[in-house]
Parts: sequence; structure tokens; C-alpha cells
Amino acid sequence: MIAWILVGGRLTLTPALSRLPRPALVVAADGGARHAAALGVKVDAWVGDFDSSDGLHLDAPRYSHPRNKASTDAELAATLARERGADELYVLGAFGGRFDHTFALALGAVRMQAEGCSVTLHSGDEWGRPLLPGTALHLPLRPGQTFSVLAASDLSGLSIGGARWNLDRVAVPLGSGWTVSNEAAGEVVCRLEAGTALVTVLEGESSL
Repeated sequence: MIAWILVGGRLTLTPALSRLPRPALVVAADGGARHAAALGVKVDAWVGDFDSSDGLHLDAPRYSHPRNKASTDAELAATLARERGADELYVLGAFGGRFDHTFALALGAVRMQAEGCSVTLHSGDEWGRPLLPGTALHLPLRPGQTFSVLAASDLSGLSIGGARWNLDRVAVPLGSGWTVSNEAAGEVVCRLEAGTALVTVLEGESSL
């Protein structure tokens, strides 16, 4: 089941965003509820401590949590969606805004992917998918489109095909800039033998 998780980062209305599969469930994390109108969706659940949604009114069930909680609002929203049966999450508004939240979202996406839940982070003009060992990641990109493989750990056996700079089973240290800002030649295929990474893509499309 597909769920959209609305979080409080940047959201740009691009053709890439409009092509996303429609959700069976929409969960807003606190101020991320502001994106619902632009996306044309009805929010099924509104989750958080509501410290970033002043002046925002939404006709949706609220699930309130204290500010001194042990999870971010986005984590709480993702947990609720998974409890309701979602196994494919699109986190919208994932990039931009506070870096600590973006970084936590990126690492959380890698963890949830490893747990068997498909995760895509998207802000319209930029999106990302986790890359884990043993599963090829196919990216239907346009020639010249910029993508990066961000090493969330030391990587072993990283292969990239269909790019300007292809790689064959290389080792990449944690946080290396070696695999940042590659260019697609068409469909890009990434494979990994050990470690975890996040592949990010720049859309470069004009707004709708």
C-alpha cells in the first residue's frame, strides 16, 4: 500500500512530482500539512507535537505527542503509516529546511528500506532512494541529468552503469565526494555488495 508522508521541507511542483503514484493513505507530520493543498490531497492523519503548524487548520484526525518525545514528527508519521499497512512510502517535502531533519530523514529512509519498506524522498526538484546490497536500483533518468551516490557507510563493490562516469565494484569510504554529481547517459543502474547509500537525483524541470 502506498502512503504519502508530508513533511516540512521544500516542495516544488514539478512534472516529476505529478508523476508519482497516488496514495491510499496520506499522513502529515506537523507543519508538513501545509503541502496538502498544493498536492491536492486529503490528509488522513495529522501527527506531531504541533510546534510548527501555528495558524494551520486541517480537517483531519490529530495524533498529538509531547515536545520532549524520542522521535521526530516525520518518524511518528512513517510509523503510523506502516502500522496501517503501508509498505511503500513517499516522503514529500523531504529536502530543504533544517539540515538535521533532512539528514535524519535520509538515514531513516535507509533503515526502513532495510526493514523491507520501500522509501522515496521527494521535494519535486530533487529526490532520493536508498541503495542497499544485493538489489539493483534502476533509475530511468534523462541524458545529462545529475545524480549522486551518497555513502552512508563505507561501501564495497559499488557499480554504476549508464552514466558519464561508470564504476565497477569499487570501494567508497563513508562520506566520500567521489560519487557526487555524476551525469546520466540514460537509464542508470546502481549495485552494491556491502554498505548503505542514498542515491539522489536533481530534476532540473521547470515548475508546473
